[in-house]
Amino acid sequence: MTENEIVIDPVTRVEGHGKISVQLDGNGDVSGARFHVTQFRGFEEFLQGRPFREMPSMTARICGICSISHGVASAKACDMILGVEISDTARRLRELVQAAEILQSHALHFFYLASPDLLLGLEEDPGVRNIIGVIEKHPELARMGISMRKFGQGIFERLSGARIHIDYPIPGGVSGSLRESDRDKLLVEVQPQIEAGISALEIARRYCEEGGPEIEDFARFDSKHLGLVDDRGNLEFYQGNLRMKSPGGSILEEVDSKDYASIIAEAVENWSYLKLPYYAKERYPGGLYRVGPLARLNVCDGISTEVAGEAAADFKDHSEGGMVQSTMFYHWARMIEAVYTLERIRDLLEDRDICGTDIVRNCGQEKRTGIGVTEAPRGVLIHHYETDENGMIEGVNLVVATGHNNLAMNRSVEEVARKYIRGGTVREGILNKLEAAIRCYDPCLSCSTHAIGQMPLVVEIFSEDGEKVGEVRP
Repeated sequence: MTENEIVIDPVTRVEGHGKISVQLDGNGDVSGARFHVTQFRGFEEFLQGRPFREMPSMTARICGICSISHGVASAKACDMILGVEISDTARRLRELVQAAEILQSHALHFFYLASPDLLLGLEEDPGVRNIIGVIEKHPELARMGISMRKFGQGIFERLSGARIHIDYPIPGGVSGSLRESDRDKLLVEVQPQIEAGISALEIARRYCEEGGPEIEDFARFDSKHLGLVDDRGNLEFYQGNLRMKSPGGSILEEVDSKDYASIIAEAVENWSYLKLPYYAKERYPGGLYRVGPLARLNVCDGISTEVAGEAAADFKDHSEGGMVQSTMFYHWARMIEAVYTLERIRDLLEDRDICGTDIVRNCGQEKRTGIGVTEAPRGVLIHHYETDENGMIEGVNLVVATGHNNLAMNRSVEEVARKYIRGGTVREGILNKLEAAIRCYDPCLSCSTHAIGQMPLVVEIFSEDGEKVGEVRP
């Protein structure tokens, strides 16, 4: 901390590397705040020149948490290039593995990363406010989180033989069938997980409902929201239309997902490696919108499964003008989705066609453009490929879920900073609240793919007063 700046580096209990900077005026009050993504990946650049059929495997390495979502979005983009309609069995298996990923990711975030704030207190002693503190005070919840993640990753293993970076979604389908014996075991295992999910959902609901104004108003601001919906307007993870709602709850856009560029534009800034998408029909940065669990529940009309459907209706009762805008309510929405994934897994497993053997359809390249859109745990994920006539990648655009939320995360940090920092006085608990604003979005900063100009990187050197004094080019 300096006289006119507060820096939190790194932000803790998130996936990847980022920092928060808060600028203070002469009175020690907040004049601005930013969330910086400081790690660089460059996937959009080095994927160029590779065969498009390699993309599902290569892009799955972008992230160890949401690797399957990248694989699914990539495989869908490759399906378009091939001009192929995958089989019903392959689609069900992609949905199954995707639901398992969202489940294990939501469990990781809720039980390991967010629970110290929710269960122990945002301003609790940091020596206690951690996963060890949760284990000591709530051992049953810690076991619940481990069990839920184990169940989700067990589905990965039964389908692919691995628990991380699985090469399962492939162009034209999936790489393996589900054995009936594994299906039967999973059906026995899923019901206790549904019950555990309902218990965790109740914790999140009580926290949001009983937390009073501090929780309801935490980083609360009006924004647009974006997510996939099915043909009935229900929550959808695998496919469907992109729906964007206004802050007042009206539908601004509903387009085929392959037409994403008609409603989404992207900006870049020199203080972050993560792009800043915005609503294309409004100027940057006024086109701020949100994605992820909160947004998905806001944009959908309902949820098709019984327990999660009832919970979603209860959640929507807390809306003002049709939208729930409190950032802290992401946690509640996330656990509603966890229950939905478990119910959806059960429903998929009860369909015996999921054990079919028609799982991949091979054919030659038909198109030079491929666009795959799906819902990752943190929100809408877009893979857009351009190829040459030989199927070699010429251009890649990856619009990752955390990127969609970039403007919103910056807005959330500034809202919290302005509310709690006065006269330069900063307690540790206030610093944690700044981090908690970011944790609500469960950002996956490893998915950052933004490149400044052309590779290689340019290193710019600045003096203490901000004057550029040199640069280094490899």
